[in-house]
Amino acid sequence: MRYRIRRSDAMPPPDADRRIVRPAALVVLVLSGLLSACAGSGSAGGSGGAASAPSVIDTTSLFSDQGSMFDSAIEPGSTQSVTVMLRTGHGNVTAANVKYFDSADGSSHYLPMTLASTDPTGAYDYWSATIPASDSEKYYRFKVMNGGETVWYNAAGVSLTEPSAGDFFVIPGFKTPDWMKNGVMYEIFVDRFYDGNVANDVMNDQYTDGGCATEQHAWGTSVYASVNGCNSEVFFGGDLAGIDQKLSYIKTTLGADILYLTPIFESPTNHKYDTADYYTVDPAFGTASDLEKLIQDVHSTGNGPEGYLILDGVFNHTGDTNCWFGKQVYGSLTCSYQGAYQSQSSPYYGYYTFQSWPSTYSSFLGVGAMPKLDYGATGSAVRQQIYGSANSVVQTYLGAPYAIDGWRLDSAQYIDAAGNDGSDATNHQIMQELRAVVKSINPNAEILGEYWGDAAPWLDDGREWDGAMNYNGFTEPVSEWICGQDESGNSASLDVTQFDAWLHGTRADLPVNVQETMTNELGTHDTPRFATRCGGDLGKTELALIFQFTYVGTPAIYYGDEYGMQGGADPDDRRTFDWSQATTANAGVALTQKLIAIRQQYAALRTGSFITLITDDANHIYAFGRFDASHRIAVVLNDGSAAQTVTVPASQLSMVDGSIVTDLLTGNTYTVTGGNVTLTVAGEYGAVLEQ
Repeated sequence: MRYRIRRSDAMPPPDADRRIVRPAALVVLVLSGLLSACAGSGSAGGSGGAASAPSVIDTTSLFSDQGSMFDSAIEPGSTQSVTVMLRTGHGNVTAANVKYFDSADGSSHYLPMTLASTDPTGAYDYWSATIPASDSEKYYRFKVMNGGETVWYNAAGVSLTEPSAGDFFVIPGFKTPDWMKNGVMYEIFVDRFYDGNVANDVMNDQYTDGGCATEQHAWGTSVYASVNGCNSEVFFGGDLAGIDQKLSYIKTTLGADILYLTPIFESPTNHKYDTADYYTVDPAFGTASDLEKLIQDVHSTGNGPEGYLILDGVFNHTGDTNCWFGKQVYGSLTCSYQGAYQSQSSPYYGYYTFQSWPSTYSSFLGVGAMPKLDYGATGSAVRQQIYGSANSVVQTYLGAPYAIDGWRLDSAQYIDAAGNDGSDATNHQIMQELRAVVKSINPNAEILGEYWGDAAPWLDDGREWDGAMNYNGFTEPVSEWICGQDESGNSASLDVTQFDAWLHGTRADLPVNVQETMTNELGTHDTPRFATRCGGDLGKTELALIFQFTYVGTPAIYYGDEYGMQGGADPDDRRTFDWSQATTANAGVALTQKLIAIRQQYAALRTGSFITLITDDANHIYAFGRFDASHRIAVVLNDGSAAQTVTVPASQLSMVDGSIVTDLLTGNTYTVTGGNVTLTVAGEYGAVLEQ
């Protein structure tokens, strides 16, 4: 859980040193202590302002977040100015400025804001200013004044003194895929989803890998091998044909439209994160024709919504069975040349880093079966092979006849030169080169990085990834708040206030178009199952699903999480899909279907603003708003076991007295009275109130 301090006019220029602090430590201070101090200061008669204006700035009314109502051009071009808005309490502010730092001249600039309008409730004013067009990155904050009193506001929240971090972003030319912002992802571990072609099933003792013989297990049985340490050689028969045959479940029953497949390329293991041949679909998963057909059917609108497919790119390392390395062979894979492990004269010797040839070499996390690729300098053979040349791995699958829609980059921070651990200047250079290649082939392709911490260094300037798997800003805090365990299954807990602070801090790290494409997973193939972390309490899964489909970002379902699949740590989190549960008779599947339909109906849940409404630690209630110019939605979550009566401050969403709101989950309606909506929310459940 981290909050990265960003630069300001008082800080070093881009690519300078970055300092990490815990978001809760910052945001809880800002949003509780500082707000209380400011709102309760009791000062009177401020100088220099209108006589009728209060002397204390109502900090609880301040709001802006770069949603469409507060930012006229979230993804501006170089010739496009950006008009930004700030909400304040009505008549509560005498003046406001935008202060922005322009990376082109390394200086700060002030823009006076103009009072533009008052909201329908009469409780809030909106102030505006326009940041001029240019092709340079900019970072802005608001200075809010009432006579002699001043507070500051930026993405991190309210501050009584000028902040040094957490500013809003303006990054001309940075575009993330709209289909990611508006879509729902479904992650499939291929061997465990559905066996569509029994003829390609891996049989008992078909081959050996690292001394382990393959085992064929019956669907629904144990994922553990009969021989200790050989779990990667257990197969169930899931394949590409099986996914294709079950697309109607994903696209129609659920309504998801983005498929992310764990690796599909030739490899001796069931997980295939040890690639033997990037240019061949693993025979146990099918053929190149099977992949082409699956992609075509995903893209089709004849079987549900138009879909998109993301492949898993394991580009940090290969398997030791890869012909480039050549330490071992398996099955029918044959090599026409000697690999780096076999000969220092191999044409691929420079692809790897040997400390003492051949026995000591750089590998992924010290796993010898996964030798690490050496990317060398710009233009190196490895860079050309992976992404640089027309026949490279990345370009082969982005182009015809496959035309995939994006790459998920496995262990992306480790990709580097000479066996280094990555996360340095060379890693960022590689990612910038890769982005340029990907976007030159398909400007709408997705680049999704895997990173478990603060991924902002790869996301905050528009030159590398489009988004990242949101372990840091979603998976971890949701698990701790709802399950009382972290994503790895260790005991850890957050109260509602801490949970909200964590979310706020991690959002503030990122441009809004990145926030909207971060993939929000309850779990993945690398974590214990969410339902297991929650002790098998399926009510908590339903609560988490409601949050997942209403929070900022792209919901990402790990196959089976929609019905509460159980499973411990790897490999138990990779059980076979139980197809008897794949029906709306299952409460979780029915809820997922409803939530996806709701999300698709209301753009406010996809690209609208986000505002916290309630953090009630005593009663385990969390409420927030999502809104745009068309709709106002309040989401109320009850993490307690008992039903709670909750009063939601609807006026914060500009809902006027006498107006009607509808709970999209139950159909119940409520009337706004005195600026509030009062309702009862069942334990371990929620409400989605729309107006």
